[in-house]
Amino acid sequence: MNLGAQSSDDPVAQPLRSDAERNRARILAAARTVFRRDGLHASMASVAREAGVGIATLFRRFPTKEDLVAAVFADRMDAYVDAVGVALDDPDPWRGLARFIETGCAMQAGDYGFADVLTMTFPTAKALEERRDQAYEGVVQLIGRAKAAGRLREDFTPEDLVLAYMANAGVVNATGDTAPDAWKRVVALMLQSFEAPARGPLPDSPEPRALYRAMLRASQACSASPEPGRKD
Repeated sequence: MNLGAQSSDDPVAQPLRSDAERNRARILAAARTVFRRDGLHASMASVAREAGVGIATLFRRFPTKEDLVAAVFADRMDAYVDAVGVALDDPDPWRGLARFIETGCAMQAGDYGFADVLTMTFPTAKALEERRDQAYEGVVQLIGRAKAAGRLREDFTPEDLVLAYMANAGVVNATGDTAPDAWKRVVALMLQSFEAPARGPLPDSPEPRALYRAMLRASQACSASPEPGRKD
């Protein structure tokens, strides 16, 4: 923030900066709560209410929903990337891949917002997408190692992992309140279908560009509804 001629020890300027930082922290804490509970389709207005700030204050700190999502889930995406590293360090390629998939799905089950993050893309959230790209590169290595070890079916593709996350997100959202562990059975079923030898051929995998468009459309849908009190 450009404070013009005010110096860093200005007795008026300093409280303003402290208030702004407190508001930012309150908004982030509220957004974590709301997104974890309701997913990314929750409105910015609901985040403002949870934080106890006005909608204008929220938009001053985070002009777009993507800005808020990027700030809220930076640490979760870091943990996701770290999980790829742990899997690559596993001397058993299949175990490493399987545990990574289980970890990713468990992260979805524990946070409805992150369940959405793994099935969407946010082009303007550069840091978040860079971390996703790092994870993707590691996943490609995991898949290659598991295939080389003869444990993963040869027709498995990185796009299949995105489809698995989409399927798991659907299960989590549908059963989270009534059967919170249902996702574990779904993941076990998927892993058994991924393992070699394959029982039969699969239909063609979706083209990466087509799947990207689907993820982009999903993220855009989260931001499509106008917010109360805000003119776009």
